[in-house]
Amino acid sequence: MARKATARPRRARLGGMSEPDDPHQAERDRRATNIFLLVMFALVAGGGIWLAKAMVDARRADECIATGRRNCAPIEVPPR
Repeated sequence: MARKATARPRRARLGGMSEPDDPHQAERDRRATNIFLLVMFALVAGGGIWLAKAMVDARRADECIATGRRNCAPIEVPPR
């Protein structure tokens, strides 16, 4: 005997999550997600800028040392 295939209901989203009934809750969730993503983007961009500056400083020090100069990384002493 052949078995009849039954159609399973499709899920609205991954993980079985469905849209909240309250549209205001959906707006709050969307806003919180956007704020989180904005903060993460700012952290990644800031980290990238910091890393680029550190690499430029290291390259300058390396070039200075390679040319045989001394005092390539002077230590700043506060005035007395």
